Amino acid sequence: MLRRHSLLWRLALLLMVTVVCTVTLSDWLNRTLSSRALLLSDEAKSVMRGYAADAEQAWRVNGAAGVEHWIAAMRDREPGDIMVVSQDDQSLSGIPLTESERAGLRFQRGLEWRMSFRYRSMPYIGVPFPDNAEQGSLVMQLPPRYMPGQDWPLWKSLLMVGLPALVALILGLLLFWRLRVPLRELQHQVLQFKDDPQARVQPSLSNRRDEFGDVARSFNHMAEQVSAMLATQRQLLNDMSHELRTPLSRLAVALEGDLDEARLRQRVARELVQMRTLVNDTLTLGWQDTESVDGGQEPIPLQALWDVVSDNAAFESGWLQSRFPCDLPADAQVRGNLNALAQVLENLVRNAVRYSPAQGRISLSGTREGEWWHLWVTDQGPGVPADRLEDIFAPFVRLDSARAGNSGFGLGLSIARRSVQRLGGQLWAENTVPGLRVHLRLPAAV
Repeated sequence: MLRRHSLLWRLALLLMVTVVCTVTLSDWLNRTLSSRALLLSDEAKSVMRGYAADAEQAWRVNGAAGVEHWIAAMRDREPGDIMVVSQDDQSLSGIPLTESERAGLRFQRGLEWRMSFRYRSMPYIGVPFPDNAEQGSLVMQLPPRYMPGQDWPLWKSLLMVGLPALVALILGLLLFWRLRVPLRELQHQVLQFKDDPQARVQPSLSNRRDEFGDVARSFNHMAEQVSAMLATQRQLLNDMSHELRTPLSRLAVALEGDLDEARLRQRVARELVQMRTLVNDTLTLGWQDTESVDGGQEPIPLQALWDVVSDNAAFESGWLQSRFPCDLPADAQVRGNLNALAQVLENLVRNAVRYSPAQGRISLSGTREGEWWHLWVTDQGPGVPADRLEDIFAPFVRLDSARAGNSGFGLGLSIARRSVQRLGGQLWAENTVPGLRVHLRLPAAV
């Protein structure tokens, strides 16, 4: 969707202004240069004035005979009609003017007049005698070599084609130079990001309100996510290596001890189960940072899902299923991925069972809040210190001093929170009296 500060509007405005300015400039140059191109050159004016002076000299020295002789000599030098006439347009050579010559007299032009591109023949130019303009003047067709505007078609083509092309080239270079600056900055940050995950686009670019700003902000957002993912992966690797040292140390002690074969096998099998659980949970947590959002969104009936989860929990823990009550309407449904949500509830219930007292209960309750279902799983354990409620969702965090028990690796709640976030919901915890209540906020199906 186009926005107010989109580059399109700026480019469109720039192109519009450029076109208007180019057309205006081209029209002004066309009129100015064409007007100048129609004027006789200084050389032509000088030659024509020289001819007029020679005609005047011939008239003064020999009269009509001298003019006639001069005109005959001129016709050998210049093509076209040549006349020497008085103020009343009578021939001073004694030879009457022809009809074509009289027509030329009517359309004669001065030396300072503009010519025309529409002439089918050379125009007639009238030049008064230099010393006595009232005595007579020379009227002759302009020599073809002095006809102005002979190069004008070429100049006109350059103005009509060359000027817009030149303006377009300059505009393109300016746009390229202007757009190249933010593009090079983005390129620099992308290349730098390979070696420095903390590299970010500067605010001078990311605060822009056009498409370059969008790209810069998207890059910064992507860089934040990738940096967080890399940090999480490194932390998971460090934590997992630390957690693996304990079962490996116990295996080393068992192998070096004097245990019999049966007890040694039992110890090895127990430690292998612990290490396999640790690796599987760590990989699950790590994959959640790299996989795309779970597909297969579908309506999920909460009561039916809780029955399956509580049945599995009852089998694993040896509890009666009546100790897993559900206080939800029969038609309560959320939208999400069935396997992902089932894993979330299993992790929450398994964690609650681990820290529940004898004869404890674990319940699921909730209420509809507009387009969302607000659910909560409540146990009757010792709870969590108020200042550590958020820490229990971090990987490998175990608050054994607060909640009895020492099994697990502190990954269940971490996996549950990330799964809920991938479903578009939220997961948080609070203390109750007694126990811990874990809240889920998920999109309603209907």
